[in-house]
Amino acid sequence: MREPDELKNAGLKATLPRLKVLSLFENSKDRHLSAEDVYKILLSTGEDVGLATVYRVLTQFEQAGLLIRHHFESGKAVFELNQGGHHDHIVCIKCGRVEEFFDEEIEKRQKMAATERGFTIQDHSLYIYGVCTKQPCQPK
Repeated sequence: MREPDELKNAGLKATLPRLKVLSLFENSKDRHLSAEDVYKILLSTGEDVGLATVYRVLTQFEQAGLLIRHHFESGKAVFELNQGGHHDHIVCIKCGRVEEFFDEEIEKRQKMAATERGFTIQDHSLYIYGVCTKQPCQPK
């Protein structure tokens, strides 16, 4: 089982709630989950984990570098597994669906813009907000 080693390497004990939350992120079809999403999924599978525990575990995972926190326009924080590699996000403003993408040309243009203005990029994130067009968009 890979999860206990990941937690140990991040300096965290492999407690049952931590293992459950990590497993959920590794196996969920949704890559971006809020604390409430995690809590509801755990409840629906019969797990006895409190919302405060979910918040605490998500914060610990973020601090340990296992998860990345995003604040999309909805104002609600969502988390995704930190799997290395950079990517950007397109977010539907009606239903909240998130798509990830990477575009080498956009990356080059951002670096060029920073260099021309006397900056060296240390980190960046790009969020594009729009409305779903490929599927019927169901507002939340």
